[in-house]
Amino acid sequence: MKKTSAGAESCKKAIKKTISTREDIPAIVDALVSTCSKAGCFDHVSAEPIPYREAVIDILRRLALILYPGYFIKTRLDKTNLEYYLGQQVSALYDVLAEQVVLAIRHDCIRKNKACVHCEDLGRSVVVEFLKELPALRNMLAGDVRAAFEGDPAAKGYDEIIFSYPGVWAVMVYRIAHKLYHLDVPLIPRIMTEYAHSRTGIDIHPAAHIGERFFIDHGTGVVIGETCTIGDRVRIYQGVTLGALSLSRSECKKLRNQKRHPTIEDDVIIYASATILGGETVVGARSVIGGNVWLTQSVPPDTEVFIKKPDLVFGVKKAGKRASRRLCGK
Repeated sequence: MKKTSAGAESCKKAIKKTISTREDIPAIVDALVSTCSKAGCFDHVSAEPIPYREAVIDILRRLALILYPGYFIKTRLDKTNLEYYLGQQVSALYDVLAEQVVLAIRHDCIRKNKACVHCEDLGRSVVVEFLKELPALRNMLAGDVRAAFEGDPAAKGYDEIIFSYPGVWAVMVYRIAHKLYHLDVPLIPRIMTEYAHSRTGIDIHPAAHIGERFFIDHGTGVVIGETCTIGDRVRIYQGVTLGALSLSRSECKKLRNQKRHPTIEDDVIIYASATILGGETVVGARSVIGGNVWLTQSVPPDTEVFIKKPDLVFGVKKAGKRASRRLCGK
């Protein structure tokens, strides 16, 4: 009985200690609430909700089910149930996408103090216009998948590419976001492409213009800036940056809505870790840009640009020593 009594006393002391420490929580909450009234911190404390990031990610998942029917479901899809399947998927997509688009438009109107644009009606009409683009979008993505197969001898088939190639997935998200961007949908296109960025390491701004049969091989570290223009049948490799020159704060403000990123014409190949910068830089059609090239000037069509072969030193291992000899770059 004494042991039981001692155990009970120990538990009571532990409970009192827990209560004592939790008494600090209201003061912490008060301090956090006070930060919401300060201009230097960011929050969205409003009666009007904003787009929900997880819902936007779910929209991408739903779009993948429509754009690649049968690839990302557990059940069988055949000609018998195809119409029913797509009808269900498109109807459900309309509902969730319209909700988020309306929220995005309304938030943008309030934030910028715009005149009323009848957010509900506008948002739903925008979504219908987007859904009308889905057949053309499917055709565009099919060209991207074919370009991946033709450009990568390691690919064993189209299924492998659709299931597993990060470049193809990132380009799919970009093309979706690009359509919404040009329908003047705020916020959501950037949420989409930055989610793809976080998942694949491929950063494509939704405002960039990219032509048909585009292929990013391997993909990690690729950056394609907002005002970049890319032609048809272009292939790029991991680590490529199509970016803007670094600007001061005043220059950044001045050039915010001007072309700052390069133009890549048709049939160009850009190898790994090449960096091409500047809004006036044009890489002419059918040119090849070698790995690790740093380019800030235009290149005529049918040009090859490579850096000079480095001076490699090969060492012959010996017991406790290493004899070196230059074998190339003499």
